[in-house]
Amino acid sequence: MYGNYDPGTAGSPGGPQDQDAQQRFDQLIEADQRIEPRDWMPDAYRKTLIRQIAQHAHSEIIGMQPEGNWITRAPSLRRKAILIAKVQDEAGHGLYLYSATETLGIDREELLDRLHDGRQKYSSIFNYPTLNWADVGAIGWLVDGAAIMNQVPLCRCSYGPYARAMVRICKEESFHQRQGFEILHTLSHGTPGQQAMAQDAVNRYWWPSLMMFGPPDEESSHSAQSTAWGIKRFSNDELRQRFVDMTVPQAEVLGLTLPDEDLRWNAERGHYDFGAIDWDEFARVIRGDGPCNAERLRRRRQAHDDGEWVREAAQAYADKHAARQEARAS
Repeated sequence: MYGNYDPGTAGSPGGPQDQDAQQRFDQLIEADQRIEPRDWMPDAYRKTLIRQIAQHAHSEIIGMQPEGNWITRAPSLRRKAILIAKVQDEAGHGLYLYSATETLGIDREELLDRLHDGRQKYSSIFNYPTLNWADVGAIGWLVDGAAIMNQVPLCRCSYGPYARAMVRICKEESFHQRQGFEILHTLSHGTPGQQAMAQDAVNRYWWPSLMMFGPPDEESSHSAQSTAWGIKRFSNDELRQRFVDMTVPQAEVLGLTLPDEDLRWNAERGHYDFGAIDWDEFARVIRGDGPCNAERLRRRRQAHDDGEWVREAAQAYADKHAARQEARAS
């Protein structure tokens, strides 16, 4: 499962060989160099990466559902084609990230089992419903905008496969964010009914988007160690503030109001102040009590079960191909 990696000694170096390996790891981290799959790494580092990258992969796959729900109802062929491309991108992102996680010595089936039985989570934002077409725009503008803010620093993550996967993912996410902005711009400059629909979508998605960055720094149990290892580059609160500062001017261009009475520019800080986030709601959604938690997981399990014959056929083809290659070689 772990290749040439011995999980029994990682993280608690004992003999001189283990101490040397730990020292090499520490030197790579201190020099801001990449850790690669065959490099020795502490078990805690490996487990942290498995948790984070798998959660990211799960989020991409689950995130296909709220927007995929609107493919057949998109208002034009152009919108339909763009949305299909976006959902397809999200599937690809999930595959990149599952592949990156597998380089840490864990099987993809195990990752999916952990998702399906609730041992691993996905982003809380995908447990909210898409009630109308404007929600697709709000997801693109706010949710993918928050994702970009979170993910661009991951291109410099200390773990090589994750960092390289993020380069392509971030390029595609920038397309997704622009797509959402354009949808909302069209609606907000349309009829009064369209304007109201756009505003309603922003009202519902603004606060969950801020929650995407995770709990406040003082309540984040993983941030400090992940930062020390070079997995994270900025804290949850730093990224959240950057997102607010970026989004407020964009909302002005859209002609939409962000639903926060406390939102105002603070000249002394050089940033926007914003209101208190309902962390109780965040905890409820993470715990499984969000509007769509049960539905999202039910559909994910069903899709996995329905695709079993495809996986079996692919494995049978791979085995047959390998047998032919072996026969030719002999």
